[in-house]
Amino acid sequence: MEVGSWKLEVGSWKLEVGSWKLEVGSWKLEVGSWKLEVGSWKIHLRYENMIQSFKDLMVYKESYELAMDVFLHTRRFPKEEIYSLTSQLIRASRSVPANISEGWCKRNYENIFKQHLIHALGSNGEVETWLNFSKDCSYIDKENFEKLIDRNAIIGRKITKLHQNWKSYEK
Repeated sequence: MEVGSWKLEVGSWKLEVGSWKLEVGSWKLEVGSWKLEVGSWKIHLRYENMIQSFKDLMVYKESYELAMDVFLHTRRFPKEEIYSLTSQLIRASRSVPANISEGWCKRNYENIFKQHLIHALGSNGEVETWLNFSKDCSYIDKENFEKLIDRNAIIGRKITKLHQNWKSYEK
């Protein structure tokens, strides 16, 4: 049976969903570039191929999702804030994933990639400031503020860790 990217064979138990593969005949499991074969106990883990694009970085995904959530929250801000607080908050939140993606594209130059991470971290701090203004002006309720500010702090810590641990390797 085949539906879109789903494949199922019952004969010797094969299942394929996107990049996930499972075969029960001689016990094979494949997820992306991670492979496990139980037949003769082969395990292939190719970590270097796991991150193919900036879109594979969790910190990029989370910062992009936060920027989208910030945008949705600002739609309820007063119209008189559209060219000030609303605009600043949206631009700062979008700047975080934008700097991560731009830096990723220049990752062969370690210092340039790290510089973009520093810019992303600066924008992350700016988001915190604008969220504080939003709460203090009563444009966002305390519950949503806490959720957004906590997510923003987590993203900041992840950017910091990525900056501290990044090493460029020759191909």
